[in-house]
Amino acid sequence: MRERWVRVVVFYGGTSPEREVSLGSGRAVAQALARSFPTRLVRIDADALPPGLDPARDVVCSTLHGGFGESGGMQALLEAAGIAYSGCDVAGSALALDKAATKAAAALVGVAGARAMRLRGEAAAAVIAELGEEVVVKPNDEGSSVGLSIVSGEVALAEVLDGITCGNWLIEERLRGQELSVGVLGGRALGVVEIRPASGIYDYASKYTPGATEYLAPAPMSKAATAAVRVAAEKTYAACGCRDYARIDFINTAKRGLFLLEINTLPGMKETSLLPKSARCAGLDFTALVEAMVQPAVQRLRARQTSRSKTS
Repeated sequence: MRERWVRVVVFYGGTSPEREVSLGSGRAVAQALARSFPTRLVRIDADALPPGLDPARDVVCSTLHGGFGESGGMQALLEAAGIAYSGCDVAGSALALDKAATKAAAALVGVAGARAMRLRGEAAAAVIAELGEEVVVKPNDEGSSVGLSIVSGEVALAEVLDGITCGNWLIEERLRGQELSVGVLGGRALGVVEIRPASGIYDYASKYTPGATEYLAPAPMSKAATAAVRVAAEKTYAACGCRDYARIDFINTAKRGLFLLEINTLPGMKETSLLPKSARCAGLDFTALVEAMVQPAVQRLRARQTSRSKTS
């Protein structure tokens, strides 16, 4: 049934390096939501709220991946304007986009992350001594594959480090195993998806080049192993203060077990993206998924209106 009293405003685009991905996500989400809600698709071209939002009627569903859109910045603007929105709040968004902070929070509930160090001018030799010959270098506060590189040896690492002139960077030990992704909806883990990039590295090219990566949904794992991944995803989601939905990525190593990679609070949302694949494992098609993602925000808006009517 279409709900006429509320309008869903889908944000897409944004100012991060993931803008083009967001444009595709926003179009797909808006098309699906239009089956149940009056829907407005709004392109974001600056780190600011667009005009015309109505706090009494509008619910924002953002597909702004990375940067200001996912860091808590846009969420703070929405809260200041009294606009209901789906997804993580300001604090949860800020923590989850910070990979080092995410791992620290997850470690407190028993979910391990790869050994890592923040880049603060260390020499390549010191990094290799700490983390091993092969390491992963990536931005600490951007999307999962933006700027990612895998480097082997001191000489190659020194070249990469010399090329980093700004930003907040993380260096991790290289782990090998099953790359896994799990959607979490309302605190409950969905299906586990395995990611198999043909190049062996799930970087930006592997993620967005057609045919470059094979996805197995559900992942070929035992029931016990699948359950363990789902439990780890739910623990991490709760530990980081997530709300409504998220996508959580892991690597399952043969000898050392499961390690957290990161959380995506505003993940890719085309029908072929990882969160929709995870949802389909749990029996949710794309339209059902996006409606479930938005409904908590609709309920928050309804509760706010009810509270105001009682006090007026």
